[in-house]
Amino acid sequence: MNNFELMTQVPTTPAFILDQQQFQLNLQRLSVFKQQSGCKLLYSIKALPLMKLLDATLDIVDGFSVSSLFEARLANEVLAGRGSIHLTTPGIREDQIAELANLCSHISGNSLSQCQLFAENIMLGECSFGLRINPHLSFASDLRFDPCRPYSKLGVDIQGLQASDMPINIEGLHVHTVFSALDVEPLLKTVEVLLTQAEAILPRLKWLNLGGGYLFDRITDLTPVVELVKRIQSRYDLQVFIEPGKAVVGSAGYLVSSVVDCFISDDKALAVLDTSVNHYSEVFEYQREPALMGHLERGVFPVMLVGSSCLAGDIFGEYRFNQPLQRKDRVVFNDVGAYTLIKANRFNGYPLPDIYWLNAGELTLVKRDSYLDYRRQWTE
Repeated sequence: MNNFELMTQVPTTPAFILDQQQFQLNLQRLSVFKQQSGCKLLYSIKALPLMKLLDATLDIVDGFSVSSLFEARLANEVLAGRGSIHLTTPGIREDQIAELANLCSHISGNSLSQCQLFAENIMLGECSFGLRINPHLSFASDLRFDPCRPYSKLGVDIQGLQASDMPINIEGLHVHTVFSALDVEPLLKTVEVLLTQAEAILPRLKWLNLGGGYLFDRITDLTPVVELVKRIQSRYDLQVFIEPGKAVVGSAGYLVSSVVDCFISDDKALAVLDTSVNHYSEVFEYQREPALMGHLERGVFPVMLVGSSCLAGDIFGEYRFNQPLQRKDRVVFNDVGAYTLIKANRFNGYPLPDIYWLNAGELTLVKRDSYLDYRRQWTE
């Protein structure tokens, strides 16, 4: 039985399935890149902070990238002092600064005023402080994904930034300019601007975080980035970090659903699923049509897959099959490992998907959402 057949036999739906073999392949590819370039590898846990996944990365990653106090606490619990924790976020609260500095090994201020807030409230001690830079290079066609969009809230404008502007305690720079990039050209261009605009700043620093957003698992030739990292580390004696998230777990996740109803609406066949876009919110947020295993471009039976909630726009998209879908049939969305469960919600009171771990042809139930979980959310 292949993985697709196995996943359609999952005992309960909706179900989120994480394929251990696939994410380990992704990690191994990143491990080779790390060894060749000399960089440090961080997993960005905002993509999927499942504890079982975090534990399984520890043999390869050098730490975690986090964006909040709760993520930092979880990273610290998993690492137990065995790796780095890098934080950058626009929304650091003053009452969290001391704890964050204690939990994190590296913190990149998002603005000069945020850096000042840190300096006023804590003695950094062993925490290395950096600054997130906005190089004003846009590569995303959709502004909702573009960290360097006009009026960006993410990072300090590199244009006009002088060495004299840098807080005295800054030891590193952080840069992140893309989302789900399928080639390394944006990274090469970003670093070129960084090395030019920040030339006077780099000699005094200890590290450079090149961020995430690159689908390293799908980029065939990483040689240019390997050489780039080597050049940076050799020329400036900087430790380089990368922090992929989707590249680690995106292609390893699947959402399995069952058809609960079929009918015709305005001459179009509809199949209602026992999941919804509220379990995969980026479908609705960005009007995406997610990839579906078994979809055939020339299939003779078109059907619109819709979710089970009362939201009129709870629509996954139109797909085609060689046979019409029927009640109790299973469908499998693939490439949903990142930014699904972390954004999923219980709208209409539907439970979150069961979580299964797939390893060596065996499915193991990891977590099941219950009525008590739903009730706990809404009671004192």
